[in-house]
Amino acid sequence: MAVLPDVADAVALRRLRADAAGWLPTAHDIVRSRGYGVARLTPFAAGTNLVAALGDGAILKIFPPFLRAQFLSERATLGVVFRRLPDVATPELLHEGERDGWFYLIMTRLDGVPASDIWPRLAEPEKQHLLRQVGRVIADVQRVPPGELLMLGPSWSDFLQAQVRGCHDRHERLGLPPPLLAGLDDLLQEAGGLLPRDPDPVILTGEYIPENFLVTRGSDGWRVSGLFDFGDVMTGFGAYDLLGPSAFMAAGHRGRVRALFEGYGLTPTDVTWQLKRRLLALMLLHRASDPVRHICIPDWPSKVRSFDELQTLVWPD
Repeated sequence: MAVLPDVADAVALRRLRADAAGWLPTAHDIVRSRGYGVARLTPFAAGTNLVAALGDGAILKIFPPFLRAQFLSERATLGVVFRRLPDVATPELLHEGERDGWFYLIMTRLDGVPASDIWPRLAEPEKQHLLRQVGRVIADVQRVPPGELLMLGPSWSDFLQAQVRGCHDRHERLGLPPPLLAGLDDLLQEAGGLLPRDPDPVILTGEYIPENFLVTRGSDGWRVSGLFDFGDVMTGFGAYDLLGPSAFMAAGHRGRVRALFEGYGLTPTDVTWQLKRRLLALMLLHRASDPVRHICIPDWPSKVRSFDELQTLVWPD
């Protein structure tokens, strides 16, 4: 029987993921134990965990011991959101289990292509059309009762405190431009009065980016058809999930920003300076925050000297 090796961190996991011969034999054992026989397994190169297509209709996802929290988050979210979204599909959880201290899920495979495959070549009206849908999907997910996700943690308050504590060191390490780094502590102090500590918690994926949703083409153009990858889900303040599409997709384009906000359900009078300031603070506190690399505005660090200017650049009026 094939055995999965010990991996202690993300670097070791990436090495293993790149060496399919090191984990596919175990993956085959897992799917055989679940009654799939000698089904074809096709590894995916991208992602964090070990992921393979199981034939044409299912996905196998294997989590190392040190990412057990991701396994718990994904398992719970699949159960909570399945068939609860009006226009978008999410995978159905078929099997779960443990092998060699690792954890695995087998789920249905969704139809569609990753939005990242088509986003760069879309015309501007198509990008706005898709962003309006993304905003609507975020709002639909946040209307689903979080259920057992509330028990997984961290609480929103604990999350914010942890992110604030490590924020300055993180952005100094990641190369935030010096004028912004110099003002970061003041912004964080300001954020303490802007961000709610105990909001009504909603489901947050933190990752509404083109790599994490699927699209299909219909008579009216491309539409969002599927959501997947829920390993980083938590609960908290809803505006947090506007950050991914703001940075990666809207990218400072006025029409795209408006489309995203409209889809989410915000009226022009809702889009205040205070809302944008909250978004700016959350962008610096996001679990995956790396503005230098994630704000997809060409050469943006040369265009701003303050957080006020960055806020206007990312969310123009």
